[in-house]
Order: sequence, then C-alpha cells, then structure tokens
Amino acid sequence: MFSALGSALHRRRIAVLLLALLVTVLATAYGGSVSEKLSNGLSDYDDPGGGNVVARETIAKATGVDPQQGYLLLVRTDESLKANTAPPAAVKAAGELLRSRSEVKDVIDYTSDAGSALVSKDGRSTVVVGAVRTMSYQESVEAEEELQRAIKDDPVLKDRTWLGGSTAGHVQVAKVSDEDVTQAEMIAAPIILVVLFLVFRGLVAAFVPLLGGIVSLLLTMAGLRLTTDFMNVSAGAMSLSFALGLGLSIDFGLLIVSRFRDELAAQQDRGAAVRQTVATAGRTVLFSALTVAAALAALTAFPHPYLRSMGLAGVITVLSAALFALVGLPALLAVLGHRINSLAPRRWQRSAGTAAATEGRWHRMASAVMRRPAIFAVVATAILLLIASPLAGVRFTGVDPALLPKETSAGQVAAVLEKEYDDPGTAPLQIVLNTGDGAPDTSRLNEYVEQIKAVAGVEAVAAPFKLDGRHWEIDAVVAGNPLDDRAQKSVEAVEDLKAPYSAAYTGVTADFLAQRATIGDNLPLAGAILAGVTLLLLFAFSGAVVLPLMALVMNLLSTSAAFGFLVWVFQDGNLGFSAQNGLEATTPLLVFALAFGLSTDYNVFLLSRIKEARAQGMDDRAAVAHGLSQTGSIVTSAAILFCVPVGALALSRLVFIQELGLGAAFAVLLDATLVRALLVPSLMALLGAASWWAPAPLRKLHRAVFPHRTKTPQPAVSDEPEARKAAVAPVG
Repeated sequence: MFSALGSALHRRRIAVLLLALLVTVLATAYGGSVSEKLSNGLSDYDDPGGGNVVARETIAKATGVDPQQGYLLLVRTDESLKANTAPPAAVKAAGELLRSRSEVKDVIDYTSDAGSALVSKDGRSTVVVGAVRTMSYQESVEAEEELQRAIKDDPVLKDRTWLGGSTAGHVQVAKVSDEDVTQAEMIAAPIILVVLFLVFRGLVAAFVPLLGGIVSLLLTMAGLRLTTDFMNVSAGAMSLSFALGLGLSIDFGLLIVSRFRDELAAQQDRGAAVRQTVATAGRTVLFSALTVAAALAALTAFPHPYLRSMGLAGVITVLSAALFALVGLPALLAVLGHRINSLAPRRWQRSAGTAAATEGRWHRMASAVMRRPAIFAVVATAILLLIASPLAGVRFTGVDPALLPKETSAGQVAAVLEKEYDDPGTAPLQIVLNTGDGAPDTSRLNEYVEQIKAVAGVEAVAAPFKLDGRHWEIDAVVAGNPLDDRAQKSVEAVEDLKAPYSAAYTGVTADFLAQRATIGDNLPLAGAILAGVTLLLLFAFSGAVVLPLMALVMNLLSTSAAFGFLVWVFQDGNLGFSAQNGLEATTPLLVFALAFGLSTDYNVFLLSRIKEARAQGMDDRAAVAHGLSQTGSIVTSAAILFCVPVGALALSRLVFIQELGLGAAFAVLLDATLVRALLVPSLMALLGAASWWAPAPLRKLHRAVFPHRTKTPQPAVSDEPEARKAAVAPVG
C-alpha cells in the first residue's frame, strides 16, 4: 500500500502539490477566524456536571450574581480607616465606579455589615468588592479594559487604586500567557532556524519541515474552527497546536527527508527513492502519528472543556502534520529530487564515509551497552527512579491571580491581600443546601453552622439565608490562601460533615477540590485509553506483544521521572525557581500526554529500523545496533528541535506555563537520550528474540491484516540527467 502511494505521489507530483496548495488556501480562509470562536472562560476548567457548578448556577439564578466572577478594587488612602467614619473620596469614587457598571449587582466596602475585614492591618488601604453577573470571556476582557481606563482617567483613583479579583485576574492571566507564548515563539524561531540548518545541512532541506509546520498549523486552525461549531474550544488549544505542529513537522520531516536522501544516494533515482521512502519512513510516520494522537486523545476522557480542547487540538494537529508528511512532502521531494541538497556548504555535503563515521559512534555505543545489558538496564532504571522519587510528595494546586507577576494590577492586589490583610473573606466557601419544598428545620441548620465553625481553619460562618423556595446558602470564611494546603484541608473537612440536607459547595477552594476529584475519577479511563490504544498500535506496527509492553513500561518510567523533576524544581523550589504550593492540576496531564506520545513516536522510529534489519537477516543484537546507528542522531536532533519551542515556555512569567514547557522538554530529552541510548538496547539484548514474541493466533492475525514485504523494491528507470545524480547523504 505504501509503495503504491509513493509511486502515485511521484507520478502525480505536480497535481498533488497544486491540490495541497488549494487545500491550504481554503484552510487559511476558513480557519482565519478561529481565534474569535475560541472560549477562555473560568468554567472551562470545571466539570459541567459537577456539584460545584450546580451550586454556582443555583446562586446565580436566585441572586443574579456569579460566584466565580467579581471585581476587587484595592484603594490606598492617606488617613487611617475606621469603621465608624465616612469613607474618603477615593473609596467613594471606587464604589461609584463599580455601581456605574451594568454587570455589577452588588458593591461591598468596609462600611458595609461585616466589612471590617476589608481594611488592611495598618488601616491605610481597603478593598471594595463588586459582585457581578455571569459574563462571557469577551465581555470580561472589555470590562477589564474599561475599568482600567476609568481608573487611569479619574484623578481621585489614579495611582492609588488597582483592579483585581477573579474576573480581572483571569483576563490578565490570559493576556500574560499570550504575551509570554509569543515571546517564547520569537526567541525560539531564530534558534530553530539555525539548528534546522545545522541538522539538515542545507537551506532547502531545512526549509521543508518549516513549510510542513506552516501547512499543518493552517490545517489545524481550519479543523478547530469547524470544531467550534459543535463544542467550546479553549483558547489554550492554539498555543499547543503551534508548538506541537512545528515539533512534529520537524520530526516527520527529518525522518522522511533523511530516508529520501539515503535512498537517493543508494539508487540514484528519485522515483524509486520516493517510493521506497514512503514504503519505509512513510509507514513509520503513520504509526508514529497514530500513537501520538492516541496519547493526546486520552485527554478527551476528562469532562473539563479545557482538557478536552487540548486533547482534540492535539489530535487535529498530529493528523495535519502527518497528512503533509505522507502526501505533500513526498510530492515535494519528487519535484526537488537531488535539489533537496541545494544551498548547502560543500564541506557539509557529506560523503558516505562521513555518514558511516557518525553512524558508527551510535553503533559502537549500542554494542557496548549490549555487552553488559544487565548492568546498563539496572543503572538506567535506577537513574530514572531516582529522578522520579520526589513524585512521592507531589501536591496539586490551581491557578489564581496570586500567580500573576506584580506588574499586573490583579497580581499586585493578590500580593497585598496576602501580606497586609487578615482574611478579608473575598473568596468564601459557599454551601448551597437543597431543603426541598417545605420549610427547613432551623435547629438543624443552626447545628450545622456550629459544626462548620468548629472545623479547624474556619474563621467565620455567616447565618444561613434563603436563596429561593428550595435552596438556602451558608458562607464560611476559611483562613489562608484559598489554594494552599491549609485551606484545602479545612474545606475538605467541611465537605466531610454530615449536612442536614443535600449540599453542594462552590468557591475558589471548593471548585479546585471538585476539579481535582473529577480528574482523579476519570484518570483510570484516560489511562486505559492511552495504554490500550498504544499497545494495539505498537502490535500492529511490530507484530509483537512483548515490545509494546516494554515500550509502555519505559514510557511510564520516563514520564514519572519528568514529574519527579517538576516536583523537585517547582514544588521544592530548585534551579532558581520559587517553591510553590504544588503543581498546577492540569499541567501533569498535558505533560504526560505529550511526553508519552513523543516517547512512543521515537520508539517507533527506532523499531522500524530494527525490524528492517531483522528482515534482512541480521541477528537480534546486530539489528538493535544497526537500528540505533540509523536513528540515534535523527531522534536526538528531533528531540532537540522539539524542545526549543516547548522549552522556551520555561521563560514565562506564569508558573503553570513554566511547568508545561520545562516538563515536556525534560521528558523528551530524557527519553531521546537515556532511554533510547541505554535502556532500549540493554532490555532488547536481555530479552533477545523474546522481544518479538507473540502468540501464534496473534502472529497469524498480524500477517493477515498487515502483510509485510521484506524485499526491497527495484529501482525504476531513471528520469533525471546524469549530471544531477550526486546525492548528499542524510544527517546521521
């Protein structure tokens, strides 16, 4: 099938390229508006069917106030504030500004009932709270800009008032995220260009994967635009698509171009070279793409719109990159032929001897490892387990304005509240009780309030109040930052109390606990999808049962090591990073899916060459050494090129983006070096022929479904002048 595809792409290369151009133009026109259709709401991180969402919707329906949103205006004053004195001009102006907004439903300041906690410890600043209705993300963006402009234009508020709160904080997190991702792309772009030139050893060859990245990104944008007609797609999907699309296009391009150069040098005929490239490297790309897509598809097992969007965007991006690599790229190579080696310094146009020298280093290393496989297997596994060991103490947290840099207004407000205020009660635990149609038993409600007051960490509990005919609300102020361990334990203790009626909980802490619980509940399903599909695809690729299981174990080891590294860096505060309450809850899932998929991707690259060598008659150890010699530098180069755009995210000002960038980059580099260089050859040497074992019925099934041609296709009649037959060997 792949040989036939290669032949067809060579024969119809001009028509295929014109069709690819047309599809790309249409995708650009259709997908150009995708950014306007993406969502970025706070609810993207919730399970739509969660109890916390039910509680919020009940409150919003009864009061018109969305508990998940709101404004905080931090006002500095010249005099010390006291509860029994009239508010100064700046505080009045802040309250009037909020009351003038149509989305604001209620305003609370230090003169309100129980508002004394809204004054700082030194009495020289206060917080004015604005409760708001439910707003879309775009409405939130416009409101934040208008409030910032109003504060700047008002001489009473200017330079003494700062906008914070959950609504402004979320908008500013998105803005900082976009700015940092853009900056990372700008930093990564020139580095990628230089590294591509060094790796591909020529401008023409280096440009090919960049072209693939552009095409795959445009196709992905069109795919996401179509998806927005059926579901909410989070804005974070575009950032993932950019990094993943470029990385995979480079991976697939490096594999295809390198193999094409090999075949061109051996056969001196581009038709046969294209056919054999698609038959070998094309098949590898297809299975690699499917395994990466399967890993990212596992994210769709989670009900949170953000995670589902990331998983869906990942799948669309992978398939777009594979489509170009399997169709557009071979057709382009068929047109270029030996010109793929153009615009390269002569000293880089390597001879076969130079290629053999590079490949020889990997061959010698693999042979050395396989002479003492048990020692190297134990050492590599011990290193991975040591790096993974901090994972035993992992904690998780969420995203709130406190993570913002101090140059943002919401970040400054959060920092001041934490440092200069006793608990102001701006993020209370809200308990919604469904009391049914009848009147509630007030004695039971009061008893429940007393139980809540007795929970460690609960500083105040308001009297129960009626929301509607069926629901009552109780608000509790919990000490500390809503996302730290102490607040989480307190809210968990409250949730463990036996409520007099059916209870649902919301608030910053309760929402995070609900998110964490939902992730935990759906983790087994996601893991089953990931493991099951990966095992099936690797069996389809290799025809073996042991190899897929070995790959699964190695992937788990390398991703666990990446998580341990993240805990050590961010939670424990090493390598110059400040210690955090824990890892952001969704980041490990994204890192795991990316790292697992790319680890399997590199494994398929290696296994494809080992399998070819075995089919040519090499014994198991010789085949492993040959496979590593042929793919060692390709995998390492691909890993480095992938890590440049992803690793640049570690320069972000937001911790959760730093975690994603550094975690994914570390996992990929670890897998491409320690795992591929030491663990794979040592384990395959220990297992020997058993690596390729499968039960007889499965072997028979595999031969029937995936017939494998071991005979190399014969070169076709040359269609190029003799003067253009000088081929350049691929980068080793």
